Amino acid sequence: MHPNPVSPLDLSRLRVLPLSERHSLTRCEDILLALDAPAPALPESLLEQIATAASAIVAARKRGASVILIYGAHLLRNGAAPLLDALMAGGWLTHIATNGAGTIHDWEYAWLGRSTEGVEANVATGTFGCWEETGTSVHLALLAGAVEGLGWGRALGRFIAEDGVTLPSPEWLERQIVEHPAAPGTGAFADLLGTMRREGWGEGRRETLHQWKQASILASAWRHGVAASVHPGIGYDIIANHPSFNGAVLGRGADLDFRLFGGSVAQLEGGVVLSVGSAIMGPQVFEKSLSCVNNLRLQDGRAAVAGHSIFVVDLQDGGGWDWTRGEPPKENPAYYLRFCKSFSRMGAPMRYLQCDNAAFIQHLWRALEGKTVTA
Repeated sequence: MHPNPVSPLDLSRLRVLPLSERHSLTRCEDILLALDAPAPALPESLLEQIATAASAIVAARKRGASVILIYGAHLLRNGAAPLLDALMAGGWLTHIATNGAGTIHDWEYAWLGRSTEGVEANVATGTFGCWEETGTSVHLALLAGAVEGLGWGRALGRFIAEDGVTLPSPEWLERQIVEHPAAPGTGAFADLLGTMRREGWGEGRRETLHQWKQASILASAWRHGVAASVHPGIGYDIIANHPSFNGAVLGRGADLDFRLFGGSVAQLEGGVVLSVGSAIMGPQVFEKSLSCVNNLRLQDGRAAVAGHSIFVVDLQDGGGWDWTRGEPPKENPAYYLRFCKSFSRMGAPMRYLQCDNAAFIQHLWRALEGKTVTA
C-alpha cells in the first residue's frame, strides 16, 4: 500500500499578531547589566581560569590574531549586551557568532524593549512565534543585506543600528536578473524583487526605529566594525511561523556567514575561541569551519591552524575533569559532554568553565579593563 499523501502547510495563511500584544517575559530595563554592576562572587579556581582567558586574549590581540566569541541566546537574555559592547569597543573581540534565537531576541529587545514568550501556553493557542513585526523585520533586513553581499549578522546589525534599510528600484533588480542570470547574487535579487511585489514595498527608505539599540549585540558589532555571523537551523526559530518565511533567504544569510566565520578562523593562529552557552551550534560550526580552513592551508603548503586557545563556558556539570589532559575515559560522566569533547578535538588546549555566562563576561571585562590593544 502507498502511504497517505502529505501536503505541506500553507504558511501564507498564518494569522500573525502585533508584537506589542504579546505578553513578553523579559524587559531591557530589568536585565541589562551596567558596566559597573557588581559581578557575582566566583570560586578562586574559576577566577584563575578567567584570568588565563584574559591573558590569552591580550596575547592574541598583540599578534593580530582572531578572538572569536560564540554565544547562545541566553547570554543576550541575561543582559550582557553592554559588556559585549565594551569588549568590542576596546578591540578585544574580532568576531561574534550566534544562533538564530540569539538574533530574534536581539531584534525584539532593540525594537520593543521586551522579548521572550510563554512557549507552552502560546503553542496551545497557535500564537507561539506568530508575531508580525519580528518575522517581517528580520526577513526585510536579510533580503536587503543579501543584495549587497551581507550575511545574516551584518545585515540585521546594520538594520538595527541604522533604523531600517534603503531598497533598490524593482527596475534595477530586474536588470540585474536579466543581465546576470547565472551570477551568484541573482537569487538574492529575485527574492527581494518577488517580496517587494508581493508586499507592495516601493523603492527607497523603509524606516524601523529601534529605541533600545543598547540592548543589541549585533548593532554594537556593526558600529564597531566587528564581524558578526549567524548560524541557524531552518525551522528552529519563530521567524518560520510567519507568512513571510523564506528558507532561501535565511539559508543565503547563513551561507554568507559560514564563509565569513571561516575567514576569522583562518586568522586564528595564536588566537582565542570563547564558546559561551553554545552547546550545539558552537562546536558543530567550529569543527566544520576549522576543517575547511586546514584543507585550504594544506593545499597551499601551509601547516594546519595551531597555537590557539579554547575556553568553553556552560552550567552543565563538568565531572571535575581537566580537559587540558584530553578526553576523559568513557566511564567518566564528563565524556558525555559532547560540546566539550568536540572542542577538545580542535587542535588546541580546551578549558571548561562551569559558570554562569553573564558572570563570566563580567569578570572577563574586569580582567581586561584598563588594558589596551596593541595589534
